[in-house]
Amino acid sequence: MTWLGGVDIGGTKCAATLGQVQDGKVESITKIKFPTPGTPGEAVERFVSSMAELLKEHPHASLQAIGISCGGPLDSRTGFVLSPPNLPGWDRIDVVTPLRERFGVPVGLQNDANACALAEWKWGAGQGCRNMIFLTFGTGMGAGLILDGRLYTGTNDMAGEVGHVRLEPDGPIGYGKAGSFEGFCSGGGIAQLARAKALEAIRGGAAPSWCPTTDQLDRLTTQQVGEAAAQGDALALDVFRFVGRRLGQGLALLVDVLNPERIVIGSIYGRQQSLLEPIVMRVLAEEALPQALEVCRIMPAGLGEQVGDYAALSVALQTLKPKE
Repeated sequence: MTWLGGVDIGGTKCAATLGQVQDGKVESITKIKFPTPGTPGEAVERFVSSMAELLKEHPHASLQAIGISCGGPLDSRTGFVLSPPNLPGWDRIDVVTPLRERFGVPVGLQNDANACALAEWKWGAGQGCRNMIFLTFGTGMGAGLILDGRLYTGTNDMAGEVGHVRLEPDGPIGYGKAGSFEGFCSGGGIAQLARAKALEAIRGGAAPSWCPTTDQLDRLTTQQVGEAAAQGDALALDVFRFVGRRLGQGLALLVDVLNPERIVIGSIYGRQQSLLEPIVMRVLAEEALPQALEVCRIMPAGLGEQVGDYAALSVALQTLKPKE
């Protein structure tokens, strides 16, 4: 049995987790969640104290490694977080050393897409693969790459930033770029698309039930649009059909360039699979190389909404692998 610690760092909330791996299966034993502290220094202190609290609750646990999952950019080699947009003031913050010194175990750091890719590869929909892509498809769009049986992070941890790829000359803004993959295929991007379509409908005298007036546009969320689509609302369905076409377009690029066995997609895809999947597969059939598409399966995250819970634990497990 292997005992692992995990720290998940988010822009609004964080979590410390204690888990165990046995016979290739993972279990999250206990977790502490808390709002992201105001300063990086306070946050790091909270990570240490929370992990100590979890271990005090389970004195029999023999901690062997700690993993940290955090939005990028970051430097996984030095353990520094490098000014992520969702963490203002986190400029070259060493999150690894304090935990390593306090608990005397290896500590690893990966961006959240890479961490989720590791979790899905080890325990979820990517089990048994040598070539797998994980797409976040949540608040943003990023990728974690498992290539030739190992996590691929690139020269300076910037591999997998597929959300920055421009799919159209113009469109919703994601990753700071209009018409980007993230602009079309993310929670923020879907909300932007829905607002534009709702405004057009309101001005045309056919306001949708999920956004009947213009003063509600700014409060419109992807969840509201998804719920309306599930109930058969024509305009909401049109939004997701458009997103499905752009998702298929982005996936075709990945299939042709990386020739993966599986592409595992998190968050929104799992919730809207019945609507998105037929559109995505039709576009893939039109756009991707047939020989590459034939060997690739497109799947929702096997760990479902819990993939984030296991992401940091998968980074911890990764630190115990022999260095190549």
